[in-house]
Amino acid sequence: MFNFIYIWFIEFVLGKRIAVALVAHSYMVIIGLTTIKFLSICIYGDFEYLTLGSWISCDLFKVNWGFIFDSLSISMILMVSIVSGAVHYYAIGYMENSPNLVRFISYLSLFTFFMFILVSGDNFIQLFLGWEGIGLCSYLLISFWNTRVQANKSAIKALVLNRIGDFGFLCGTLVIFYFFRSVDFSIVFLLAPFFNNITFDFFGNNILVLNIICIFLFLGSMGKSAQIGLHTWLPDAMEGPTPVSALIHAATLVTAGVFLIIRCSPMFEFAPTTLFYILVIGGLTAFFAATVAITQDDIKKVIAYSTCSQLGYMVFICGLSAYNLSIFHLINHAFFKALLFLSAGSVIHAMSGEQDMRKFGKLTKLIPYTYSMMFLGFLVLAGFPFLSGFYSKDLILELAFSRYSINGIFTYWLGSVSAGLTAFYSFRVLYYTFWNDIAGFKYYYQNVHELPINMGFALALLSVGSLFSGYLLKDAFVGIGSSFWGNSIYISSSHDNALDLEFIPHLIKTVPLFFSFSGIFIALCLNNLIDLLKNSNKSSNFNIEHPQNLNLIYWFFNHKWYFDFIYNYYIGYTILFHSYNTFYKLIDKGLIEIFGVQGFSSIIYKVSVFFSKKQLGYIYHLSFLLVLSLFFLFCLTLIF
Repeated sequence: MFNFIYIWFIEFVLGKRIAVALVAHSYMVIIGLTTIKFLSICIYGDFEYLTLGSWISCDLFKVNWGFIFDSLSISMILMVSIVSGAVHYYAIGYMENSPNLVRFISYLSLFTFFMFILVSGDNFIQLFLGWEGIGLCSYLLISFWNTRVQANKSAIKALVLNRIGDFGFLCGTLVIFYFFRSVDFSIVFLLAPFFNNITFDFFGNNILVLNIICIFLFLGSMGKSAQIGLHTWLPDAMEGPTPVSALIHAATLVTAGVFLIIRCSPMFEFAPTTLFYILVIGGLTAFFAATVAITQDDIKKVIAYSTCSQLGYMVFICGLSAYNLSIFHLINHAFFKALLFLSAGSVIHAMSGEQDMRKFGKLTKLIPYTYSMMFLGFLVLAGFPFLSGFYSKDLILELAFSRYSINGIFTYWLGSVSAGLTAFYSFRVLYYTFWNDIAGFKYYYQNVHELPINMGFALALLSVGSLFSGYLLKDAFVGIGSSFWGNSIYISSSHDNALDLEFIPHLIKTVPLFFSFSGIFIALCLNNLIDLLKNSNKSSNFNIEHPQNLNLIYWFFNHKWYFDFIYNYYIGYTILFHSYNTFYKLIDKGLIEIFGVQGFSSIIYKVSVFFSKKQLGYIYHLSFLLVLSLFFLFCLTLIF
């Protein structure tokens, strides 16, 4: 917040460049302090609960300004600090020619402040403040280039869809206060086991209190974390500048929903129905987004759908009560997905703003540093052995299988197929961008340039996390017998099957890896074959005929399973049609205008005009009307 405020004053004194540089360097201090606190929690378990004072006090409803610095919140703060610092350094070079650079950096700092509020708050109201704050900053940053119509439309779409999830979160908070008489995490989580069998009547059905609370909270999580059904805002949010995509729509804002589930694990553990819904929706999201990503041609939208797919992994493993594994994958994903977005931004920056990867090609020697960073990012995303993505993603799938239940086996195979699709679209992007023949205009290649130092430093910082975070954190985060999480995460003893991972067959452990390498192999072979067929088609009159079923499948995936069409035509158009014909024409322009204030005044005016025309000015006419009126009033008095 201090950065957001003082950058505007420093700009007038020291200039724009020094102002934004000071803000970016301040994140190095934040990262250093957060790292010290993170290590103290790792070694000594030094949790802190800080209360600054009263915020809201109204009868029984009391809310304090309080902060929790436990293992969960400090892990999120460290991740947000590193990614935000890297994005600030990157944005200075990426947006250096923008006249609104200071405003952009201030928005990024404001977003980071609200994210810190969200992850460190000790009650639902303070968490909701951060929740709404990052939503506001998301709107401001997506529509940063506000002269573009599509950017404004995308920002409004993100705001509206997130309001659906926010409504669920707000309803969950209200139900929590109604039953628990508090919104403090410590009180609510402590009392949650005593509400295990408490039900209430909901339209004639007895529903567990914790089930309805957790369903409302999960609805909020679906909106922020772009789960299937409320996911359509995330790809459109790529209209914002690339640093926005890296910070907000890859590493921080979209993980807020997953964080909410993990923070409320003491309640979700006693809501089995909600856990089942979480499992199914997360698994479907992982598969759905991966199928859409393999058919996209915009390099940023491929990575956006990849983010949606990885969020599905984080969510469905929460449905299996492995919250520690979910936060492990969340932090690993933040590093390599931010690296991918910033690398994609470097390619777009080098290619004069072009985002269609079919117009790229042979960029390996022109931008070798960007190529190496993007290649590393996609290897991590594909789950290549001994990189950070390998440690968390494979562990998620193994734990799903070790449940030995229909739900676990279903999500295991769905996740394994999604892992193969992930490897496929990862190397498809690499092929079209760096290995394919030149397909773009000569003008683009004449202006290709490598990154400046500050942008390169940001990529290097994230690449270190992408390489080593999985190996360095696995024993503390998901190691058997680790006490790192303490009371910040609760897993019921009946749901904890981490030890079973050691006894599943080795063949099952290698299946996800087999799917990943198969995806890489198919991507390289298929794209080479398509190029050969295209070249042969150009040199001859040979026509390529695709099977009709294959075209239908590709069309279905390319149109994103028709979610946008269904929302726009069957829901949006229907609502607008009935709103116009029923509420506007019949009620507003009909009943209200006839019987409302305007209609009543019109009737009075017409009646007065009628009687004024009948007024001839004769005294016997006036006397007759006076007597008639008195007689009428006398009759009314007798009746009533």
